[in-house]
Amino acid sequence: MKTIIYLIILIFAVMKPDTGDQQKPSFRKLSKDESYVILEKGTERPWTGKYTNHKEKGTYVCKQCGAALYRSDDKFDSNCGWPSFDDEIPGTVLRVPDADGQRTEIICANCNGHLGHVFMGEGFTSKNTRHCVNSVSLEFVPAVLEQGTYTTAIFAGGCFWGVEYFLQQEPGVLAVVSGYIGGHVKNPSYKEVCTGTTGHAEAVRVVYDPSKTTYEKLVKLFLEIHDPTHVDRQGPDIGPQYRSEIFYINDDQKRMAAKYLDILRDKGYKVATRLTPASEFYDAEDYHQDYYFVNNKTPYCHGYTKRF
Repeated sequence: MKTIIYLIILIFAVMKPDTGDQQKPSFRKLSKDESYVILEKGTERPWTGKYTNHKEKGTYVCKQCGAALYRSDDKFDSNCGWPSFDDEIPGTVLRVPDADGQRTEIICANCNGHLGHVFMGEGFTSKNTRHCVNSVSLEFVPAVLEQGTYTTAIFAGGCFWGVEYFLQQEPGVLAVVSGYIGGHVKNPSYKEVCTGTTGHAEAVRVVYDPSKTTYEKLVKLFLEIHDPTHVDRQGPDIGPQYRSEIFYINDDQKRMAAKYLDILRDKGYKVATRLTPASEFYDAEDYHQDYYFVNNKTPYCHGYTKRF
C-alpha cells in the first residue's frame, strides 16, 4: 500500500502544469557522488557535508534543478552530522514513505531529487520537525530567494574581483560568489591557488533568475568584460589560475557557450577560452567576496568591449 501511495505522489509531482511563465532550465549534470545521493537515494557520511556547520545567511537550493528549498533562518544545529532545518519554503519539499517502511523520505517537489529524511517529535525546536538533508543535494545562495527555480553559471576570466564586479550589475543576477574550480586539491586556499600548482582557476559562480535574464546574455557579457584571447593571464595578472574558461553545468550551457566562442573565431579572434564541464566549486575566503564594492574601488584589468 505504501508503495502505491509513493508512486501516486511521484506521478502528481511530475505532472504539474507548465504555466510558461519562465524559461525552463535543464537539470545539472551530476557527479558520481551527487548521483549516488540525489538519484539513487544514498546518504553521504555524517560530518562530511559542506553545509553541516554552515552559518551564512541566504537560501539553500536543489543541486539538481535549482529550486529554492530552505532558508538559513530555518537551519539549526541538531548535532546529527547532517544539515538540519525545521521548515521548508512552502510547497517545495514532498514527503513520501521510505522504501524501508520506517522513515519518511523528503524529495524536491520540482525534480524529485532525493534530499534526505524528515523526523518529527524530537523537540529540537518549537516546530518539532527536523529535515535531515544531505549537503550534496544542496547548493547555497548568499541571498534571500523567493520560491522558484534558479540557475547557475560559472565563469573564469582573470582575477575574480573584476568578473564579479561586472556580472553583479546585470539585471536578473541574484548573487555572484568568487571561488576556485578546476583543480585537484580539495578546499584550496587563496595562497595555494596563487602558486599555480593546484590546477584551479579563479572563478565566479553566478546565480540568476531565468525569467529575468538568460545564460546567453551572461555568456556574451562574460566574453565582453575580459579578453578571451589571452592565455593564462588577464591584464597584469599572469598564471594558470587567471585563465579564461567557461564551466558548463549541462548540455544546453555547453551548446550556447560553444556557439559564441565560434562566433568570436569567425570574427578573427584567436580564442583562448576553454569550455569545460563544471566540477566542485569552492568559495573563496570572505575578504574576496564583493571586493570592489566593499573597498569602493573599480577593476584594474577588466572593462567592457563590445564584441557581438
